[in-house]
Amino acid sequence: MPAGFVLAPLLFISARPTLASLAAGAFVAIIGLGIRAWASGHLRKNQELTTSGPYAHTRNPLYLGTFLLGTGVAIGGGTLWFIALFASLYLLIYLPVMVAEADTMRDLFSEEYQHYSSQVPLFVPRFSPYGTHSSSYAAQLNRSSWRRGRGFDASLYLRHREYRAAAGFMLVYAMLVTKMFL
Repeated sequence: MPAGFVLAPLLFISARPTLASLAAGAFVAIIGLGIRAWASGHLRKNQELTTSGPYAHTRNPLYLGTFLLGTGVAIGGGTLWFIALFASLYLLIYLPVMVAEADTMRDLFSEEYQHYSSQVPLFVPRFSPYGTHSSSYAAQLNRSSWRRGRGFDASLYLRHREYRAAAGFMLVYAMLVTKMFL
């Protein structure tokens, strides 16, 4: 996130981390990291419409995971105004990006994406997975992707270099912990 280059120094300047804020923030951030890892292990970008794993609950699990990761880091910083600033800027910047990407997906996967997008929310996840309670068309698509072996693939996680998000989180959190003791 380009705004991160502005927000990161602002976070460290304004941060007032406590043990409670760091623990709560880590909890939220780790959920975000988990969602990102899960999503990256399913994503075959522009090759096929991914509807398995977290993509069965939201069309944008990577953005959702990043939102939770960033919100968790903001919570760890211990200043409420910064949490609100991060969440507002993130949604202001990335909701239009998600809408634009939906147009690209519609162009790439036309009818299949049209049905998928009518059943799966853009950002906030649904509880029941796509294909479970939807029409037979969606269920057939979801089952066929699992038959083709489209479960989580650790090699995709590595290829997408998703481990960098975890490394970045640990670095930022180490800096917040250090600030707590200063």
